[in-house]
Amino acid sequence: MKKRKATIKRETSETKIALSLEIDGEGKGKIKSPIGLLNHMLILFAKHGLFNLKIVATGDIEVDQHHLSEDLGICLGEAVKKALGNKKGICRFGFAMLPMDEALVAISIDISGRPFLAYNVPKRRRKGEFDTELLKEFFQGFVNHSGITLHINLLYGENLHHIIEATFKGLARTLDEATKIDQRIKSGIPSTKGRI
Repeated sequence: MKKRKATIKRETSETKIALSLEIDGEGKGKIKSPIGLLNHMLILFAKHGLFNLKIVATGDIEVDQHHLSEDLGICLGEAVKKALGNKKGICRFGFAMLPMDEALVAISIDISGRPFLAYNVPKRRRKGEFDTELLKEFFQGFVNHSGITLHINLLYGENLHHIIEATFKGLARTLDEATKIDQRIKSGIPSTKGRI
């Protein structure tokens, strides 16, 4: 099988990002950006999805972390879409109920070609230096540029770090499940339309 991988470069007046993704990897993550929390979460994403992910990113964080958070989501979404190519043989759907101590997050994915985000996580403004409201911007950029329908629902939880970590691990598990090749699909893709 051809390796499913992609390299994305994005440079604007606000950010500069180089990202490489291998869908069928070993869970190796090497992330370098000025947003420590996102670095940590993207390493967890790579590990728990068994993706190989490398990112080097800079941005105008002296303004705030909005541009870089959103653009990281955009680049990851573009990489997933490019790496999946024609999506032949993929399972398409993924679901995970992910616990992290007292927090429980439910995540569902449909690699449908129709970007949509349902983000049902209460707004909590700060985790250290990071404005956690920007996580929604990250996920919105991701779905818009991957063509994925993504539902993130916090069922319960108190510790903000646990909630965020469960979300990224859950995304990793669902994306891994949805991108797996189903050997029973002899040709085409899982859609009666004949395309996604």
